[in-house]
Amino acid sequence: MRLLFVDTCGAMAGVALADGEKVLAETNLILERRMSARLLAVMEGILAEAGLTVAALDGIGVACGPGSFTGVRIGMATVKGMALAAGLPVVGVSSLALLAANLPYARHQVCALMDARKKEVYAATFRCDSFPVATCPESVLPPRTLLDGILEPTIFVGDGALAYRELIASSCGHLALFAPCSANYPRGACGISLARESFLRGEGGAPEQLDSVYIRASEAETAKMLKTVKSE
Repeated sequence: MRLLFVDTCGAMAGVALADGEKVLAETNLILERRMSARLLAVMEGILAEAGLTVAALDGIGVACGPGSFTGVRIGMATVKGMALAAGLPVVGVSSLALLAANLPYARHQVCALMDARKKEVYAATFRCDSFPVATCPESVLPPRTLLDGILEPTIFVGDGALAYRELIASSCGHLALFAPCSANYPRGACGISLARESFLRGEGGAPEQLDSVYIRASEAETAKMLKTVKSE
């Protein structure tokens, strides 16, 4: 099964290509300007380096959130457009599960944290055997609220764990463990593995059926809701 995977949910974007369990290429980069054009160029470049075309793929995986609103939208739109044009199925992967996948066979609970700004984090906890399994719903909340519920040794991973490391350590004490720095950003190759498992479970579908996962309302939506409340 030849798969392409794309993640643009966080500060570090990732693109990976695999044939079965063999990763053919992987690129991780910061996409700050002209993200859409650069992302497409990276995707096309990886395929070209492997001597493949989009038509040679069996499917595409994409991180569908939570994360940066702009990043999620661009990644989803780019993948959907490519998949629609080529008639390929797609699967969505949680960006938090993607982080947890950096720690396979972890002995302790893993808490994936992404900095959501506004003094909040996107968070979820996982048990990580060969693949991460969520043990709670994904949420966006103040880190202190999250930490009040940590009652067992927990490995914190992600840029949210970096941003709030001191608070985590002081709040959780000996229960707080921290992933190595190399694990704090998602890897496209991990996304390939998660996407492949989803396809093998028969979860691949038409691009138009795939939804983004934002969890938090956008600033525009929040402003609209506040305007509605004030007018009532």
